[in-house]
Amino acid sequence: MLSRTLSTLTGGRLGRSGAEASETQPAHRPSPTSGTLATPWAKTAATPSTVSTRMQDRLKEKRSAHRRLLSARWGRRALYAAGGVAAAWVLLMSPVFAFDDDNLEASGFGTVVDPADVEAIVAESAGTSLVLLNTAHVSDRLEELVGVKEARVERVWPAGLRVTIDSAEPVAAIPVADGTFVLLDESGTQVAEAEAAPEDLPVVNVPVDAENSRILDGVIAVIDEVPVSLRDRIQDVEAQTEDSIHFVLRDGPRVEWGSAEESALKAQVLLVLLEEQADADVIDVSAPTLPTVS
Repeated sequence: MLSRTLSTLTGGRLGRSGAEASETQPAHRPSPTSGTLATPWAKTAATPSTVSTRMQDRLKEKRSAHRRLLSARWGRRALYAAGGVAAAWVLLMSPVFAFDDDNLEASGFGTVVDPADVEAIVAESAGTSLVLLNTAHVSDRLEELVGVKEARVERVWPAGLRVTIDSAEPVAAIPVADGTFVLLDESGTQVAEAEAAPEDLPVVNVPVDAENSRILDGVIAVIDEVPVSLRDRIQDVEAQTEDSIHFVLRDGPRVEWGSAEESALKAQVLLVLLEEQADADVIDVSAPTLPTVS
């Protein structure tokens, strides 16, 4: 009775609204993530098994790439190491850089140093790599030879050596008791012996002993100071004291020199007087500012 009364009052609108609502609202709305044949564009839901498979594939790819990177890195290191070993072998062990004594360049022997002695010492290093060859040791060995003041040893790649010798040249000959002569250099050091006095060296008649060492040093200093052209003309040198040095020139006068002081000036004065007083018997330059000629 009540429903009929409401229907009459509303003119039947309530019933029609409910029916229309039921007609406009679908009975079931499909989920956006569910796909059907009618809706192929719908997203497919990611299941746990699908996610796990993709993760494993990515991890495998990363591990594979990491292994490739490590292999390439260790390959390069092995290549570098092999190259270093090969280079070291070539430098240190192979005959390419081993010293060949046929490739020795030596100079500066002078009149005293025997080339055979130099070659014998250097030949001891034959076959040694130039990288390992101790040039300082070879230099020390050479400087032990009589007459060698200094020896310089240089590498000449790939398998040679260059030896340059600064020889100690004799400047005076000293007669000894057995009739031979001792040859002294500019420092008064014995550098050689000779059966006869060399023609181009002055003979110094001063005994080589401790008592006459100062006199001998003075004579050697005089000989070392004078020009070579004058030194070659000095024949016999004598001295009783350091201040009484005198000598005779070859085909020339007797020269009173005095001490070794002012030897350079005395030599200049003597050369002038030898030109001006060619027939002089004695020239005294012991006082170079007041020379005398007789």
